[in-house]
Amino acid sequence: MTTKNIVNINGIEVPFNGERNLLEVIRKANIEIPTFCYHSELSVYGACRLCLIEVEGRGLVSSCSLKPEAGMKIKTHTKEIRDIRKISMELILANHDQNCTSCVKSSACKLQEVAQKIGVTSVRFKKAVKDAPLDLSSTALVRDPNKCILCGDCVRACSEIQGIGAIDFAYRGANVTVTPAFNKDLAHVECVDCGQCMRVCPTGSITIKSEIEKVWKALDNPQKYVVAQIAPAVRVAIGEMFAMKSGELATGQVVAALKMLGFKKVFDTSFSADLTVIEEANEFLHRAESGENLPLFTSCCPAWVTYAEQYYPEFLSNLSSCKSPQQMLGAIIKESLPEMAKTKRENVVVVSIMPCTAKKSEAVKDEKSVRDVDFVLTTQDLVRMIAQAGISFDNLLPDSFDMPFGFKSGAGILFGNSGGVTEAVLRYLSNEADFEQSRDGGFAEVRGTEGRKEITYVLNGKTYNLAVVQGLKNAKELLKDVKSGKKQYDFVEVMSCPGGCIGGAGQPVCFDESTRSQRARGIYEADRMMQIHKSQDNPSIKNLYDSLLGTPGSEKAHELLHTHYHNKKRIRQDEISLIFAHNANTIDVKVCVGTSCYIRGAQDLLHKLVRHIESKGLQDIVSVKATFCFERCDQGPTVTIGKEILHHCTFAKATEVLDKQVKELAMKN
Repeated sequence: MTTKNIVNINGIEVPFNGERNLLEVIRKANIEIPTFCYHSELSVYGACRLCLIEVEGRGLVSSCSLKPEAGMKIKTHTKEIRDIRKISMELILANHDQNCTSCVKSSACKLQEVAQKIGVTSVRFKKAVKDAPLDLSSTALVRDPNKCILCGDCVRACSEIQGIGAIDFAYRGANVTVTPAFNKDLAHVECVDCGQCMRVCPTGSITIKSEIEKVWKALDNPQKYVVAQIAPAVRVAIGEMFAMKSGELATGQVVAALKMLGFKKVFDTSFSADLTVIEEANEFLHRAESGENLPLFTSCCPAWVTYAEQYYPEFLSNLSSCKSPQQMLGAIIKESLPEMAKTKRENVVVVSIMPCTAKKSEAVKDEKSVRDVDFVLTTQDLVRMIAQAGISFDNLLPDSFDMPFGFKSGAGILFGNSGGVTEAVLRYLSNEADFEQSRDGGFAEVRGTEGRKEITYVLNGKTYNLAVVQGLKNAKELLKDVKSGKKQYDFVEVMSCPGGCIGGAGQPVCFDESTRSQRARGIYEADRMMQIHKSQDNPSIKNLYDSLLGTPGSEKAHELLHTHYHNKKRIRQDEISLIFAHNANTIDVKVCVGTSCYIRGAQDLLHKLVRHIESKGLQDIVSVKATFCFERCDQGPTVTIGKEILHHCTFAKATEVLDKQVKELAMKN
């Protein structure tokens, strides 16, 4: 930075150095400019127009989209700017469902917060008529179009963080809306339930699908033996909603609150994270020895598993067969607790407290008649239950987890951070000399905020190539490299949310990356305070193998702790007609435009086929439809022409078959 890199903000000289735009420079000067559509982790969009400032010689400009230049003179709150912001906010509110007092987002609604800061006390504009139905189809999320302010945050999060695009803008002008593909429900498109759209939504347009009332009903039933399990990431974030610092451990208070709510036992999901390490590490060693199905991909993140099932079914054999720690602990509880508590299996109710919305979908995917996990509450859900019960959380005396599923190693706690699963497995694989030589007993290279990390370790004389990925868009790029042979790994950890579970959509709302950093630090500090740091040293895990499971990978272990995956379609088999032939004898052309085929060029192929048919005047005898699954996702683009199915279809192959069938039809007629 040189002394020339200075702008004048409201008469005060402020230096800049590397900031992306004036908005960041102004905020660095301790001036808060209101925004809806600006997030440091997303692209600059400039839709809300609330961040207007006045730049001498340029007039009013959006501070989020203008780079700082030396010598700029800026005013941030002139009367004109204040009036425009207030009018903009009133227009947004006029087009918004204003049932704020009953909205679940009320306590964390950025719309309310900004309206209050700007000074909006009334809305002078007539309320727009909007009465769109709620989308309740998803097991994880609720979408309310009536509360959407068209900021586009959810659209960019789904596209830029996850690379999916399950939700986008549709229509034009006054009819513009944000909706899933073809105006379908979330459950009927390729949403993976990660909830990152909800995390960045400034209103209650996308919210968590709550199971609070179902949990209350179970707690009120004297026949039910209701127990809870708490994920590692919850303990470093829940305190934020009770005036505690980000990253501050609130484990004891969470346990105490759950017991006050009526839970009979409270267990730690970190215990089953230790169990996951042992099962997954042994699975990895077996694969490494045989050379089959490498790299091994972790399976702890349900959004990632769903993504693989939908987009890359060719890699399903590479996924670890281990259930996630949530499902493992649920299975162990359902197997062991009835005898321990002298109750019937069907009376045991397992409630998970998770940082993640996709965990709700994972629990529902359980194919057994008695699910491993009955209900999933997010961190936000638990805070609401605590409030409903009138519990003064910050004044609670800490309580302890219940045994035997409350004891864990530091490795189990690490699962809350991106890189934590990899580090825990490395600790399992390392001998004591390797472990002690690593910094602070950890493996620092797998830690950090990078979207993709690549590491090579030599442990016990063997070399392992590993990768750690956060964000499904980064996972997509890694899968392309593996598929092309550009990269070769032995072990790959994938977490769908930024930072891993600490950045899950069920956590307290935060828009500051430093908050995630503080949560991550809290996880590492919790690990440092543990007496043991390797999963295999957990005596409760050893007892579980001795009394129930036998050995890692045993028949009993596979029954309780392992799962299998399916090639999944998410879009219903509806069809969209692009050319409708009126003749009695026609040739039906169907092109799959599901995501797996889409990324392989199906949409471009569809457009070319339509133009080919129109250019040859075949609209009367050839019908063309976009369809949504032939269950051959690894062989796309897939096209049917008449009764002939074409995989890995190209335009040349499709037109060759089509022209042949057109000639045959002409000969018959």
